[in-house]
Amino acid sequence: MPPVISIQGVTKSYAGGFQALKLVNLDIDRGEIFALLGPNGAGKTTLINIVCGIVTASAGTVTADGHDIVRDYRAARAMIGLVPQELSTDAFETVWATVSFSRGLFGRAPNPQFIEGLLRDLSLLDKRNSKIMTLSGGMKRRVMIAKALSHEPQILFLDEPTAGVDVELRRDMWALVRGLRQRGVTIILTTHYIEEAEEMADRVGVISKGTLVLVEDKKELMKKLGKKQLTLHLAAALRQIPGELQSWDLDLRAEGYDLVYTANSADGVDISMLLKRLSELGIVIKDLQTHQSSLEDIFVNLVSERA
Repeated sequence: MPPVISIQGVTKSYAGGFQALKLVNLDIDRGEIFALLGPNGAGKTTLINIVCGIVTASAGTVTADGHDIVRDYRAARAMIGLVPQELSTDAFETVWATVSFSRGLFGRAPNPQFIEGLLRDLSLLDKRNSKIMTLSGGMKRRVMIAKALSHEPQILFLDEPTAGVDVELRRDMWALVRGLRQRGVTIILTTHYIEEAEEMADRVGVISKGTLVLVEDKKELMKKLGKKQLTLHLAAALRQIPGELQSWDLDLRAEGYDLVYTANSADGVDISMLLKRLSELGIVIKDLQTHQSSLEDIFVNLVSERA
């Protein structure tokens, strides 16, 4: 099955010489949730805006469901819904009017039943007759999401959708995204909350300084780049690691009271052999702790390596 979004050889340079994107190649599969991660200024929003037709690429091609975003802009844009970072709504319109108007902009016939269901899913139905200017920031964010979904797009971009909003909206967003994916909608998510990517994404892309440095299945990424760390709290401090343990990747910390063992998650190391060896050497363990790398740990390491 061909990708629903194909980005090939895309670059973006500005008049002052700043290169925001450097030869980005990326295919996104139909029906997947793809998380695009990167620090501020990495190029996430620029890439999204190019796909959505808001920014013009300096070079390269982009297709949405087979439609070239430049040559066949209208058909491509009709496939896409965008929730931008900035809150931009008509403050004097009601919630119902602004969402219905957004649907009409894409040539979709009026469908009050669909709009009602959409507002209900976003906990906005009781605010349908309220003017946008009277809503809280979190409610305005919900309206932005409703506008993006009003024309029933098959591709949805969420650019930092939960930045600065309450925990309740985040939970609602996660539930909404899962429901959309079940209906076959492809979702591209950028976020500073890496737990969102860890919770929802099928694949993860990391962008840094305009370069897409990695695209990987989330589970495979965790397996390949994740670390397992075992901290052994000792009954008596060690001055140095015994020679009999030199084959293990061990560190002494906390003035010799902590012995830390680190291994790749993919190695599948049996730590029982280490514990047995410590017992044979008469090293008494009072307590132990384990830590598994999160997606955030992996992301920070990847970006810092390329800083």
